[in-house]
Amino acid sequence: MAVTRELLLAYYGQDREDGRLRAGHGRLEFWRTQDVLRRTLPPAPARVLDVGGGTGVHAEWLAADGYDVELLDPVPPHVERASKLAGVTARLGDARELPVPDASVDAVLLLGPLYHLAERADRVRALAEARRAVRPGGTVAAATINRHAAVHDMVRTGSYVEERQRETAHAAARSGHMVSPGSGFPAYFHDPEEVPGEFADAGLPGAERYGLEGAFWLYGDVEDWLDGPERRRLLLDAQRSMESVPSLLGVSGHLLTVARRQPAPAARRSGSSRSR
Repeated sequence: MAVTRELLLAYYGQDREDGRLRAGHGRLEFWRTQDVLRRTLPPAPARVLDVGGGTGVHAEWLAADGYDVELLDPVPPHVERASKLAGVTARLGDARELPVPDASVDAVLLLGPLYHLAERADRVRALAEARRAVRPGGTVAAATINRHAAVHDMVRTGSYVEERQRETAHAAARSGHMVSPGSGFPAYFHDPEEVPGEFADAGLPGAERYGLEGAFWLYGDVEDWLDGPERRRLLLDAQRSMESVPSLLGVSGHLLTVARRQPAPAARRSGSSRSR
Protein backbone atom coordinates (compact mmCIF):
# COMPACT_ATOMS: atom_id res chain seq x y z
CA MET A 1 0.00 0.00 0.00
CA ALA A 2 1.47 3.34 -1.04
CA VAL A 3 0.85 6.31 1.23
CA THR A 4 0.53 9.07 -1.34
CA ARG A 5 0.95 12.79 -0.81
CA GLU A 6 -2.76 13.11 -1.61
CA LEU A 7 -3.69 10.75 1.25
CA LEU A 8 -1.44 12.63 3.66
CA LEU A 9 -2.78 16.05 2.71
CA ALA A 10 -6.37 14.79 2.88
CA TYR A 11 -5.87 13.47 6.41
CA TYR A 12 -3.80 16.32 7.81
CA GLY A 13 -6.09 18.84 6.12
CA GLN A 14 -8.66 17.87 8.75
CA ASP A 15 -6.45 19.57 11.35
CA ARG A 16 -6.74 16.72 13.85
CA GLU A 17 -3.10 16.53 14.92
CA ASP A 18 -2.60 19.86 16.65
CA GLY A 19 -5.16 19.04 19.31
CA ARG A 20 -4.68 15.27 19.50
CA LEU A 21 -1.74 15.46 21.92
CA ARG A 22 -3.00 18.47 23.84
CA ALA A 23 -6.26 17.02 25.20
CA GLY A 24 -7.88 13.81 26.36
CA HIS A 25 -5.98 10.55 26.57
CA GLY A 26 -3.52 11.75 23.89
CA ARG A 27 -1.80 13.74 26.63
CA LEU A 28 -0.36 10.47 27.93
CA GLU A 29 1.53 9.96 24.66
CA PHE A 30 2.66 13.60 24.73
CA TRP A 31 3.95 13.62 28.30
CA ARG A 32 5.63 10.24 27.95
CA THR A 33 7.36 11.34 24.74
CA GLN A 34 8.52 14.46 26.54
CA ASP A 35 9.70 12.36 29.49
CA VAL A 36 11.79 9.97 27.38
CA LEU A 37 13.28 12.72 25.23
CA ARG A 38 14.29 14.81 28.23
CA ARG A 39 16.27 11.82 29.48
CA THR A 40 17.87 10.85 26.17
CA LEU A 41 18.52 14.06 24.21
CA PRO A 42 21.83 15.90 24.53
CA PRO A 43 21.52 18.85 26.92
CA ALA A 44 20.38 22.25 25.72
CA PRO A 45 21.53 24.29 24.02
CA ALA A 46 21.78 21.76 21.20
CA ARG A 47 20.48 21.80 17.65
CA VAL A 48 17.42 19.58 17.14
CA LEU A 49 15.92 18.74 13.76
CA ASP A 50 12.23 17.88 14.26
CA VAL A 51 11.37 15.95 11.09
CA GLY A 52 7.68 15.54 10.40
CA GLY A 53 7.09 17.81 13.37
CA GLY A 54 3.58 18.82 12.30
CA THR A 55 2.32 22.03 13.83
CA GLY A 56 5.13 22.06 16.39
CA VAL A 57 3.55 20.34 19.39
CA HIS A 58 6.95 19.00 20.46
CA ALA A 59 9.05 21.76 18.89
CA GLU A 60 7.31 24.29 21.13
CA TRP A 61 8.42 22.74 24.44
CA LEU A 62 11.84 21.87 23.08
CA ALA A 63 12.42 25.52 22.21
CA ALA A 64 11.14 26.54 25.63
CA ASP A 65 13.68 24.12 27.15
CA GLY A 66 16.45 26.02 25.36
CA TYR A 67 17.02 23.90 22.26
CA ASP A 68 17.72 25.37 18.83
CA VAL A 69 14.84 23.76 16.91
CA GLU A 70 14.30 23.47 13.18
CA LEU A 71 11.09 21.76 12.08
CA LEU A 72 10.59 20.05 8.72
CA ASP A 73 7.22 18.84 7.50
CA PRO A 74 5.67 17.97 4.12
CA VAL A 75 2.32 19.65 4.90
CA PRO A 76 2.29 23.40 4.11
CA PRO A 77 -0.32 24.42 6.75
CA HIS A 78 1.77 22.65 9.42
CA VAL A 79 4.87 24.59 8.42
CA GLU A 80 2.95 27.86 8.39
CA ARG A 81 1.64 27.30 11.93
CA ALA A 82 4.92 25.99 13.34
CA SER A 83 6.87 28.95 11.95
CA LYS A 84 4.93 31.24 14.29
CA LEU A 85 6.25 29.51 17.42
CA ALA A 86 8.87 31.31 19.45
CA GLY A 87 12.35 29.86 18.94
CA VAL A 88 11.30 27.52 16.10
CA THR A 89 12.21 27.76 12.42
CA ALA A 90 10.12 25.69 10.01
CA ARG A 91 10.24 24.72 6.37
CA LEU A 92 8.94 22.07 4.00
CA GLY A 93 10.90 18.84 3.86
CA ASP A 94 10.84 15.08 3.33
CA ALA A 95 12.28 12.63 5.88
CA ARG A 96 13.91 10.62 3.08
CA GLU A 97 15.95 13.58 1.81
CA LEU A 98 16.83 16.00 4.57
CA PRO A 99 17.93 19.45 3.33
CA VAL A 100 20.75 19.77 5.85
CA PRO A 101 24.52 19.11 5.67
CA ASP A 102 26.16 15.97 7.03
CA ALA A 103 26.74 15.90 10.80
CA SER A 104 25.17 19.33 11.25
CA VAL A 105 22.72 18.73 14.14
CA ASP A 106 22.89 17.23 17.61
CA ALA A 107 19.62 15.27 17.42
CA VAL A 108 17.08 14.22 14.81
CA LEU A 109 13.50 13.43 15.80
CA LEU A 110 11.22 11.36 13.58
CA LEU A 111 8.04 11.55 15.64
CA GLY A 112 5.68 10.79 12.78
CA PRO A 113 7.38 10.08 9.43
CA LEU A 114 7.75 6.32 9.98
CA TYR A 115 3.97 6.08 10.43
CA HIS A 116 3.50 6.99 6.78
CA LEU A 117 6.39 5.19 5.05
CA ALA A 118 4.73 1.93 4.07
CA GLU A 119 7.82 0.37 2.49
CA ARG A 120 10.69 -0.82 4.65
CA ALA A 121 13.25 0.60 2.22
CA ASP A 122 11.79 4.08 2.69
CA ARG A 123 11.82 3.77 6.47
CA VAL A 124 15.45 2.67 6.48
CA ARG A 125 16.26 5.51 4.10
CA ALA A 126 14.66 8.03 6.47
CA LEU A 127 16.61 6.62 9.41
CA ALA A 128 19.83 6.64 7.37
CA GLU A 129 19.21 10.29 6.49
CA ALA A 130 18.76 11.04 10.18
CA ARG A 131 22.05 9.30 10.92
CA ARG A 132 23.78 11.30 8.17
CA ALA A 133 22.47 14.58 9.53
CA VAL A 134 23.38 13.98 13.17
CA ARG A 135 26.85 14.48 14.59
CA PRO A 136 28.82 11.48 15.91
CA GLY A 137 27.51 10.78 19.37
CA GLY A 138 24.25 12.57 18.57
CA THR A 139 20.77 11.16 19.05
CA VAL A 140 18.19 9.78 16.62
CA ALA A 141 14.72 9.15 18.04
CA ALA A 142 11.81 7.74 16.06
CA ALA A 143 8.20 7.00 16.97
CA THR A 144 6.28 4.04 15.58
CA ILE A 145 2.72 2.80 15.98
CA ASN A 146 2.41 -0.71 17.34
CA ARG A 147 0.93 -3.49 15.24
CA HIS A 148 -2.23 -4.14 17.28
CA ALA A 149 -2.98 -0.51 18.14
CA ALA A 150 -5.99 -0.32 15.83
CA VAL A 151 -7.69 -3.32 17.46
CA HIS A 152 -7.02 -1.91 20.92
CA ASP A 153 -8.21 1.57 19.99
CA MET A 154 -11.39 0.40 18.30
CA VAL A 155 -12.38 -1.64 21.33
CA ARG A 156 -11.56 1.36 23.55
CA THR A 157 -13.73 3.72 21.51
CA GLY A 158 -16.51 1.23 20.78
CA SER A 159 -16.10 1.31 17.00
CA TYR A 160 -15.02 -2.35 17.03
CA VAL A 161 -18.72 -3.31 16.91
CA GLU A 162 -18.80 -2.17 13.26
CA GLU A 163 -17.82 -4.93 10.84
CA ARG A 164 -15.85 -2.67 8.50
CA GLN A 165 -13.83 -1.28 11.39
CA ARG A 166 -13.07 -4.78 12.72
CA GLU A 167 -11.95 -6.01 9.30
CA THR A 168 -9.67 -2.99 8.85
CA ALA A 169 -8.12 -3.38 12.29
CA HIS A 170 -7.39 -7.09 11.86
CA ALA A 171 -6.01 -6.57 8.35
CA ALA A 172 -3.63 -3.98 9.84
CA ALA A 173 -2.61 -6.46 12.54
CA ARG A 174 -1.73 -9.00 9.84
CA SER A 175 0.05 -6.78 7.32
CA GLY A 176 0.85 -3.56 9.16
CA HIS A 177 -0.90 -1.45 6.51
CA MET A 178 -4.01 0.57 7.19
CA VAL A 179 -6.09 3.50 6.00
CA SER A 180 -8.65 4.31 8.67
CA PRO A 181 -12.22 3.99 7.36
CA GLY A 182 -13.29 6.92 9.52
CA SER A 183 -10.56 9.58 9.41
CA GLY A 184 -8.59 8.36 6.41
CA PHE A 185 -5.40 8.08 8.52
CA PRO A 186 -2.84 6.26 6.31
CA ALA A 187 -0.30 4.31 8.33
CA TYR A 188 2.14 1.48 8.72
CA PHE A 189 1.95 -0.31 12.10
CA HIS A 190 5.20 -1.89 13.29
CA ASP A 191 5.77 -5.10 15.11
CA PRO A 192 8.03 -3.90 17.95
CA GLU A 193 10.61 -6.52 16.98
CA GLU A 194 10.99 -4.93 13.52
CA VAL A 195 12.21 -1.58 14.72
CA PRO A 196 15.77 -2.35 15.97
CA GLY A 197 16.51 -4.09 12.66
CA GLU A 198 15.47 -1.05 10.67
CA PHE A 199 17.66 1.14 12.87
CA ALA A 200 20.60 -1.25 12.49
CA ASP A 201 20.23 -1.39 8.69
CA ALA A 202 20.36 2.42 8.69
CA GLY A 203 23.69 2.35 10.56
CA LEU A 204 22.19 2.86 14.02
CA PRO A 205 22.82 -0.32 16.01
CA GLY A 206 22.09 -0.68 19.71
CA ALA A 207 18.74 1.14 19.66
CA GLU A 208 16.72 1.29 22.89
CA ARG A 209 12.92 0.94 22.82
CA TYR A 210 10.47 2.70 25.14
CA GLY A 211 6.78 1.85 25.33
CA LEU A 212 5.07 5.22 25.62
CA GLU A 213 1.60 4.54 27.02
CA GLY A 214 1.81 0.97 28.26
CA ALA A 215 -1.64 -0.44 28.93
CA PHE A 216 -2.74 2.77 30.64
CA TRP A 217 -4.05 4.39 27.45
CA LEU A 218 -6.74 1.68 27.38
CA TYR A 219 -8.00 2.42 30.90
CA GLY A 220 -11.43 4.03 30.99
CA ASP A 221 -10.41 6.50 33.70
CA VAL A 222 -7.00 7.46 32.29
CA GLU A 223 -8.12 11.05 31.67
CA ASP A 224 -8.97 11.43 35.36
CA TRP A 225 -5.43 10.36 36.21
CA LEU A 226 -4.02 12.85 33.70
CA ASP A 227 -6.13 15.76 34.95
CA GLY A 228 -4.68 15.86 38.47
CA PRO A 229 -0.97 16.73 38.81
CA GLU A 230 -0.27 14.24 41.63
CA ARG A 231 -2.12 11.32 40.05
CA ARG A 232 -0.52 12.18 36.70
CA ARG A 233 2.93 12.02 38.28
CA LEU A 234 2.14 8.60 39.74
CA LEU A 235 0.86 7.34 36.37
CA LEU A 236 3.92 8.57 34.50
CA ASP A 237 6.20 7.06 37.16
CA ALA A 238 4.37 3.74 36.86
CA GLN A 239 4.85 3.57 33.11
CA ARG A 240 8.48 4.69 33.36
CA SER A 241 9.12 1.71 35.66
CA MET A 242 8.10 -0.75 32.94
CA GLU A 243 8.71 1.23 29.74
CA SER A 244 11.31 -1.17 28.31
CA VAL A 245 10.00 -4.52 29.54
CA PRO A 246 10.05 -6.60 26.31
CA SER A 247 6.80 -8.45 27.00
CA LEU A 248 4.93 -5.15 27.43
CA LEU A 249 6.28 -3.11 24.52
CA GLY A 250 3.53 -4.06 22.07
CA VAL A 251 0.71 -3.10 24.45
CA SER A 252 1.54 0.59 24.07
CA GLY A 253 -0.10 2.43 21.24
CA HIS A 254 3.27 3.94 20.33
CA LEU A 255 6.91 3.02 20.69
CA LEU A 256 9.79 5.50 20.89
CA THR A 257 13.12 4.09 19.76
CA VAL A 258 16.37 5.95 20.46
CA ALA A 259 19.90 5.39 19.17
CA ARG A 260 23.13 7.35 19.06
CA ARG A 261 25.33 7.70 16.04
CA GLN A 262 28.52 5.91 16.86
CA PRO A 263 31.76 7.83 16.29
CA ALA A 264 33.93 6.58 13.45
CA PRO A 265 36.60 4.15 14.65
CA ALA A 266 40.00 5.69 15.17
CA ALA A 267 42.40 5.10 12.28
CA ARG A 268 45.13 2.59 13.02
CA ARG A 269 48.67 3.84 12.97
CA SER A 270 50.73 2.46 10.13
CA GLY A 271 54.12 0.87 10.72
CA SER A 272 55.48 -1.07 13.63
CA SER A 273 56.12 0.33 17.07
CA ARG A 274 59.58 0.27 18.61
CA SER A 275 60.27 -1.04 22.06
CA ARG A 276 61.99 1.40 24.40
